[in-house]
Parts: sequence; C-alpha cells; structure tokens
Amino acid sequence: MQIPAIETERLRLLPPAVECFEVYRDFYTDAEASKMYGGPINEEQVWARLKADLGSWYLLGFGVWVIQDKSNEQLIGTCGFWQGKSWPRELTWWVMLEARGRGVATEASKAALDYARKNYQWSSLETYMNDDNHAARALVEKLGGKKVRRESFSDGLQRDIYQFPSIS
Repeated sequence: MQIPAIETERLRLLPPAVECFEVYRDFYTDAEASKMYGGPINEEQVWARLKADLGSWYLLGFGVWVIQDKSNEQLIGTCGFWQGKSWPRELTWWVMLEARGRGVATEASKAALDYARKNYQWSSLETYMNDDNHAARALVEKLGGKKVRRESFSDGLQRDIYQFPSIS
C-alpha cells in the first residue's frame, strides 16, 4: 500500500516510519505532553504505538500522518484518523509541547479533513476526547465540529462525540 503524503503551507503530513520513533518517544515519555493521550508510557509501549499507527493504514486503509515542520524539517506530532476496536472512527492529533500554540494542529487537521472528504466514502466523520481536554474540544469546535451524542467507551469513560460538517 502506498500511504499518501499531504502538504500544507507550513507542514508536511508524512507516512509513519521507523525514523519517527524519536518524536513518538519524546512525546509519549513526557508526562506533561502526553497526559491526554494515555501517557507517559515506556519505550516498548511507544514502539507498539508507532507500529499500530503504521499498521492502521494496512488494516483499515486510513491512519495518522506524522507532522513535519517544513521550515526546519523537524517532526512535531501526528494527525489523521484512528479507530480502536469497537470504537468510532475519529480525527485525532498530538503535537509536541514546543510546537503548540502555533496553529499546527489546526492546519494539520484541516488538511486531514480535506483529504478524507476527497478520498474516502465515509458518510460522516467524528471525533471525541476526554472531558478535561479543553484544548482539543476548542479545536474541534473551531473546525466546525458539533456535539451529536455522548457515548460510553470500553475503557470505562464517557465522551462527547462531535461530528464535522458534511464529509461527502
């Protein structure tokens, strides 16, 4: 399978690869950076996350891209689509602490949503976050996401489900 790359004004969204391990490790082993994403976790768990992100493309036909800052070619996060077993498919992202506050997640998310609208036959696109992830909620609302329901998840948490404007 050929995983596409996407370019925006400031960013490249690249397929996950073994060369991305360092940015995954730096993010997921940092307690502050990864607290809304199940972290911190150890390096073996980080390796499993990277393999899962790559494997998603092959198993499901979609996944996350690794975000590269075009100005310095640094890898600074991920953005794309994820779906856990029996969970709704979602737009997801994470960004390194030092890259936050610059519109990276917004720019990458818009590019991912545009890609989905043009390339997937999905009837809808949703996302969700933990209740205390106020930054994610604000971004989703900025992108036009509207709360459509509340759902219980297999991890014991309930989350608000947001739907984005027409995907077709």
